[in-house]
Amino acid sequence: MNRELGAFLQARRNEVTPEDVGLASGPRRRVRGLRREELAELAGISVEYLVRLEQGRTAQPSASVMESLARALDLSEAERTHLFDLAAPRPRRPRPSGGVRRELVELIDRMTDIPAMIFDHRLDLLAWNRLADALFPGLCRPGANLARYNFLTEPDLYADREEVLRATVGQLRLATGRHADDPALTALIGELSVHSRRFRTLWAGRVVKERTNGVKRFTHPVVGELALRYETFDLPGGSGQRLSLLHPEPGGANEESLRLLASWSA
Repeated sequence: MNRELGAFLQARRNEVTPEDVGLASGPRRRVRGLRREELAELAGISVEYLVRLEQGRTAQPSASVMESLARALDLSEAERTHLFDLAAPRPRRPRPSGGVRRELVELIDRMTDIPAMIFDHRLDLLAWNRLADALFPGLCRPGANLARYNFLTEPDLYADREEVLRATVGQLRLATGRHADDPALTALIGELSVHSRRFRTLWAGRVVKERTNGVKRFTHPVVGELALRYETFDLPGGSGQRLSLLHPEPGGANEESLRLLASWSA
């Protein structure tokens, strides 16, 4: 039985309005999201089969059905990936190694002008450079985890705190589909659920996100307001490790603030 797949389908169905998919809502509509009958028609499947999917009573739905549901629900690429991860058979996967290659550590150490960090799929921090340590006060130490930092230490670091929290939950939700047999990830989710009400709320909504680039805005205790672009890359070799780099817009106040932070950290 695949209860997680069913719960994810229900959560996404409840978030899609009829107007999102070109349907009339009607004046007497009692639910905000799509009815099962509406989603079944959009996906080209029977209502009975959708009920079985949402109740976790279908062991291995076909890829074509998942594709139809992803299209009908207008899933993002990250949500679509998560849907297929949940629907796929669950062979035990080799756990990603926690070690970072020495050459990579040396490489990011040489990046003196931009913050650089390496995380694994649990958001455990594996390696960082000096400027990353300066940018994220109190984070960069052995055994640190970005999700714990964001939710449990409650730093006043982020100008867009709610967006950061949703993205953190979304990344962990995506990881649970890819690494369903990882007990350390399960323990982390449990810990955050116990100690953070905001995490519990967001986790219950089954948010799925994968932010690989964009802008992060900080209110830093040393340099004040700071906006940095970020790029995140999957490292090769199937390790599950990701390299995250942050950099300022060239020639502006943010570049000068980051230069000041680099001088301060040195």
